[in-house]
Amino acid sequence: MASSSTLLFISFLTFLYLSSITAGDDRLSPYEALQSFNFPIGILPKGALGYELDEKTGYFKAFLNGSCSFSLEGSYQLKYKSTINGNISKNKLTNLSGVSVKVFLLWLNIVEVKRRGDELQFSVGIAYANFDVHDFYECPQCGCGLRCDEKVNGGEMKKVQ
Repeated sequence: MASSSTLLFISFLTFLYLSSITAGDDRLSPYEALQSFNFPIGILPKGALGYELDEKTGYFKAFLNGSCSFSLEGSYQLKYKSTINGNISKNKLTNLSGVSVKVFLLWLNIVEVKRRGDELQFSVGIAYANFDVHDFYECPQCGCGLRCDEKVNGGEMKKVQ
C-alpha cells in the first residue's frame, strides 16, 4: 500500500501538471501579443507558430513554419526568417532581426518599428518609411502577400472566382 505522503506527493504533481496545461491554454496568440503592445496583427505573416516573451526585459522570439517571402503593394519585397527576435514595448519594436526588405537591389534588415498614432515607421537603420497602420490590419501570407486570391494573367491582376 502506498503511504499517505506518497499519495499526497502524486496528487501535488498531478495538480501542477494540470495547472500548467490550463495556463498554456490562456496564453495569447502571437497576434494577440502584438495587439497588447498596440501593434496591428499584419506586421507578422499568417501562420505564426508561437512566441517566447520575457516580460521583464521585453525580449521576444516569434516562430514561423520556415522562412517566408512575399511582395506588398507590388513594390516592396519582404523576407522573414523562421525565427524573428528583438525587444518589444508599447508602440516600439527594437533590435529586430529576421525581417528584411528589398530596397532597389539591396536587401536591408528592418531593425525597428515604431507606432506613432495612425502610422507605423519602419527603420532599416540609415533610413525609414512611414505607412498607415490600417494597411496592416490583415496578415500577409507567405508566397502571395495580401493578393492570394488573385492571379497574374497577361500582366493584369484578375480575381479568381
